[in-house]
Amino acid sequence: MVWVPGVNELPMSIMISKEREKAAFTIRKHGVASTALYNVGIGKQIGVRGPYGNSFEIKKGKLLLVGGGTGLVPLMRMLTNVGPNDEVTLLMGASTKNEVFFEDFAKTLLQKNKHEVIVTTDDGTYGKKGLVTDVLEDLLQKTKFDAVYTCGPELMMSKTVQYATSKGIFVQASLERMMKCGIGICGSCCVNEDLVCRDGTIFEGKHLLSNSEFGQSHRSKSGILENY
Repeated sequence: MVWVPGVNELPMSIMISKEREKAAFTIRKHGVASTALYNVGIGKQIGVRGPYGNSFEIKKGKLLLVGGGTGLVPLMRMLTNVGPNDEVTLLMGASTKNEVFFEDFAKTLLQKNKHEVIVTTDDGTYGKKGLVTDVLEDLLQKTKFDAVYTCGPELMMSKTVQYATSKGIFVQASLERMMKCGIGICGSCCVNEDLVCRDGTIFEGKHLLSNSEFGQSHRSKSGILENY
């Protein structure tokens, strides 16, 4: 959780840095808090709580990673932990060309692995036109993967989990929720009975499909249940 003093907190994943012994946050200006964080100047202070939760269970073999927007951040970190003999396909979804992040960086991280990076944009200004889940569905029809990992918009993750599970493929998703206490007491990050800060943030696909809130609703900052 990243705090912008006087504004709000944001749930974020830690991005790997190109500089040794440093980490980073990737900011996309979207709302009041993210814009304020984007505008924090050099020398100014922010607050950081965490990290909370668990991590991806990285399998061996033929891996498929599916991410959208800044949801690619934890997948970039995951790429540094895949085995040298693993074959990796990375699907990167974005609304438009200007929102395509990390393509070259991902190829650099995977240069020692057999890999393919596929970019999709909703408006067709770069890569394949359409939703990343459309390409995913087609890919799963043609290729057998040992595991699928996803992070990004929850509707995208919900479809990814459904497609992978229907093919009998191990799949995990990284969920994003406001984590006010971070120790499983306040319930602000609950998804039905699961607490993202304690039971997640990574959840296995079959478990998520049994959860009626996943891909359907989330809670506002005040705890009110809202539909996507």
